[in-house]
Amino acid sequence: MVVLNKIYTKTGDHGETALGNGARVAKHSMRVTAYGTVDELNAVVGLARLQADGDMDINLSRIQNDLFDLGADLCRPDMEKDAEAEYTPLRIVGSQVDRLEAEIDAMNSRLEPLRSFILPGGSPLSAYLHQCRTVARRAERLTVELATMESVNPAAVKYLNRLSDWFFVAARIANDDGKADVLWVPGANR
Repeated sequence: MVVLNKIYTKTGDHGETALGNGARVAKHSMRVTAYGTVDELNAVVGLARLQADGDMDINLSRIQNDLFDLGADLCRPDMEKDAEAEYTPLRIVGSQVDRLEAEIDAMNSRLEPLRSFILPGGSPLSAYLHQCRTVARRAERLTVELATMESVNPAAVKYLNRLSDWFFVAARIANDDGKADVLWVPGANR
């Protein structure tokens, strides 16, 4: 159980923060940048939820919880030492990736195949979901970069990769099942 009695601690006043294992690192470290971007994505998903209802809102709520799981995963280095931890560290697992794939397949079955690239926009929800997609892609790039320097849970990378695809397909669903997608017209303004 998390208990936050005091929000500011002053322990980060000199540009360092604590990771999930207690190690102190620079706030600009790649690990902090990666999980900070996941946190940013969670905030953007919160904005999208203001426009969502029904199953879309339920799915976005589940994704927000997964993103907190992902942040907990990324803030805890040294996966090989998980067994030695005082409590079992939270890690993204394959079933979370599988769920995204199943949801993508279900949504995609409602859509006509794309014959053009689409531009972010259409409905407000679709625009927010496209913003979620781009922040998810950035979080993925940063996590992949982190994985070149330190150990990263491979399922975390897969989750982010599928999540950006999920947001793309969901954005089309939010545009009247793709009927209101904004199509790119190459060279239209030359």
